[in-house]
Amino acid sequence: MAKNEKVRLSPEILQADENAFLAVKAMVGYSPANPAYNLATLTAKYEAMRAAQEAELRAQNALDAARDTAVAAQWEHHNLILGVKDQVTAQFGADSDQLASLGLKKKSERKTPARGGKTSA
Repeated sequence: MAKNEKVRLSPEILQADENAFLAVKAMVGYSPANPAYNLATLTAKYEAMRAAQEAELRAQNALDAARDTAVAAQWEHHNLILGVKDQVTAQFGADSDQLASLGLKKKSERKTPARGGKTSA
């Protein structure tokens, strides 16, 4: 029936399917030759699809909340580390080995800025 059943259907197709379902539901005397397409089966599959969509939405909301919590924790830790670096600089000095152990450059290792000369045009 479908080309690739691993790909999500477009919103337009889903809306058309729902419209068709509602139309079949409103039909009087719908009695298909193949019992696999009867109204009871159609209704059960529709309700299963809606339940799966709701479960997906709840899972997505939980993922978003977990991601927000993780990002907040990362920023809190990062800001704490920045404060620690300031405290190490204040306690041990800008040219200390302790400062270098944090991954920062010692003051003595910094290159002195050189003035740029005039360029002739």
